[in-house]
Amino acid sequence: QVQLVESGGGLVQAGGSLRLSCAASGRTFRNYAMGWFRQAPGKEREFVAAISWSGSRTYYADSVKGRFTISRDNAKNTVMVYLQMNSLKPEDTAVYYCAAARDDIRTSARSYDYWGQGTQVTVSS
Repeated sequence: QVQLVESGGGLVQAGGSLRLSCAASGRTFRNYAMGWFRQAPGKEREFVAAISWSGSRTYYADSVKGRFTISRDNAKNTVMVYLQMNSLKPEDTAVYYCAAARDDIRTSARSYDYWGQGTQVTVSS
């Protein structure tokens, strides 16, 4: 059974930090590129960050570059993917989703094969 389970969301003041986690199991996710997307109310889902299967390459949306860091731990059967979010802004408020792609790093949501249920991040001003 494929499962991607996000955690770590919550309410934080502007300028604060949060660390999101994603536990991926049910496939050999250590061979998958992993990504984070977000969706704010009334907006389309947008790419945030992605990391290659080995962790050697990362890619970020311009809006989060320098503030967010994606990382992964392939050591166990359940692959962990993290998104460290610093200097948070109110415009970062959204539901954040973890996703897995069989191919290399992708920025399009259509390229991802598995998705989590999401975790809410709310940044107050």
